[in-house]
Amino acid sequence: MTRTVYVNGEYLPETEAKVSIFDRGFLMGDAVYEVTSVLDGKLIDFEGHAVRLERSLNELDMQPACSKEELLAIHRKLVELNDINEGLVYLQVSRGSNGDRDFVFPDPETTKPTIVLFTQNKPNLADSPAARKGAKIISIDDIRWGRRDIKTVQLLYPSMGKMMAKAAGADDAWLIEDGHVTEGTSNNAYFVTNGKIVTRPLSTDILHGITRAAVMRLAEEAQMEVEERLFTIDEAKEADEAFTTSASAFVMPVIEIDGVQLGDGTPGPIAKRLREIYLDEARKKAI
Repeated sequence: MTRTVYVNGEYLPETEAKVSIFDRGFLMGDAVYEVTSVLDGKLIDFEGHAVRLERSLNELDMQPACSKEELLAIHRKLVELNDINEGLVYLQVSRGSNGDRDFVFPDPETTKPTIVLFTQNKPNLADSPAARKGAKIISIDDIRWGRRDIKTVQLLYPSMGKMMAKAAGADDAWLIEDGHVTEGTSNNAYFVTNGKIVTRPLSTDILHGITRAAVMRLAEEAQMEVEERLFTIDEAKEADEAFTTSASAFVMPVIEIDGVQLGDGTPGPIAKRLREIYLDEARKKAI
């Protein structure tokens, strides 16, 4: 079945979707994106993703392509047209194309942003075999640009990190800068020691995860102790358990770091509990 996608105001078969070769998202990575999960045919944390999209656009002096209400309608229409029960909606907004390549930003009065959305069907997104098994990670140097709080499409190094992990027989990588863990290639990172959850505080060094915010709130409501501070990979290796959070994997237990097994080598109780209560609330609040 051919997917229906959305490009600049039109719903099209994916085989007919086109953007200009001069689009700045294609030529310069001058674009931002969001990924919203779908469970039971409904959108998870849509409001958070919409607010973060607006922030990313503002930080880059980029114009919005449509209103939040229009964005919600497009998401819902694509979910319906593509019959998505469990899956993802990918959204990308670029600065558009003025018909040529130039380092200077085009005039927003004459060059409209490009907006693209498409769905991905992901059966068993919630009941994930990977989450039941737990992830193995490696650590690598963090050499990305300094504004990781802006959700840009500059994902080459995170992709390289995932390939490094694959080559090492692992599932993912955590990034290290100045001796401390920043985050995962596409997720926020946590470890647990003596019942205390530790994660890096928000700054321009990491993405302000929408799932992170929800999980942190739920942890506190469940009277779990949470500490936001810098931490090293060696601290994480000595932890009782660890996990990551992201919009597409929710809460993912980590069972091994750089070849060091955590606990008994199975997903830890806090990670499993947080995944359970997050999914329960997410489904209740889905729109």
